Amino acid sequence: MFRIKNLEEYVKRDEFLLKLDIPKNSDIKLELLAQGEYNINYLFIHPVTKEKLILRINTSSQMNLDNQIEYEYKALLQLKSSNRTPIPIYLDESKKYLDYGVLVMKFLEGVPLDYRKNLSIAAECLADIHSVKVDDNTHLLCPKNPLQAILDECNIMFETYYNSPLACEYKKNQIKRMLEIGQKKLENTEVYEGRRCIVNTELNSGNFLINGENKNNYIIDWEKPILGEPAQDLGHFLAPTTTFWKTDIILNEDEMSNFTKYYIKIVGDRFDTSDIEERLKLYIPITCLRGITWCAMAWVQYKDPEKLIKNEFTQKKLEAYLSEEFLNMIENRYFK
Repeated sequence: MFRIKNLEEYVKRDEFLLKLDIPKNSDIKLELLAQGEYNINYLFIHPVTKEKLILRINTSSQMNLDNQIEYEYKALLQLKSSNRTPIPIYLDESKKYLDYGVLVMKFLEGVPLDYRKNLSIAAECLADIHSVKVDDNTHLLCPKNPLQAILDECNIMFETYYNSPLACEYKKNQIKRMLEIGQKKLENTEVYEGRRCIVNTELNSGNFLINGENKNNYIIDWEKPILGEPAQDLGHFLAPTTTFWKTDIILNEDEMSNFTKYYIKIVGDRFDTSDIEERLKLYIPITCLRGITWCAMAWVQYKDPEKLIKNEFTQKKLEAYLSEEFLNMIENRYFK
């Protein structure tokens, strides 16, 4: 907690207390809950209501936004009707008293998703979220060609690794080769003209809060939502580069197919799903490239002694993703 300068003083300020209906001189105890690459989450209890709340500190933007925390806050407001996402209750994007943006939201119970037990629950969560009607004046970024946008992002992230003297030459060439094949996959693909919805874009198992069948289940961490197509979320959720992140699981083709069919069934007539299975044939390989190039970029960043947030688990996973075994598996499965 003490790595965030003036944080303890911040939660005692009149502006903060007034907006959250907290009496002056209340004792607010912040407990570190989770730390990612770009955000730090603290848990605290409202001294009057006794409700658990999360204070989220954003340290930087993956999307190169000037106001990352406001972007996330507005997305959560739009998603509120799904009953599948955190409810935001406070925003301070001013950076007047802290160097970072601040968001407070209600705490949600649940455990991370188990790919062997909870695939049907995940499909239900995604179907409800993708069915949310988007505001006409939405602030969400809307790439004209989502697949090409992902690949463009891959190439930008890969530059960090490719230009680093610390990187392995063989792996540089292997990743570059896969990026070139990925681009060829998109050459004859028309620009997507179908339905747009709010997609999370970062659906690893740790971003789900599972309580069980017929109970409240959620998707959290809405740092990078965009206005995209449902297949983008499904492709990210199913891709080996995603499932392997928090676990050691890689889904086989039957598991991917069964999940997709169940998702389509749950969506029902809420929106057209006729093109999803075909679109996944593109989204899964391209998503794998995104995972690998992000890891390559982050691997270089982790070598910087001045990096604010370093996570030991992440550091180990970066090595695993850039291992010869993992890179060969992705290349043989999707880029041969």
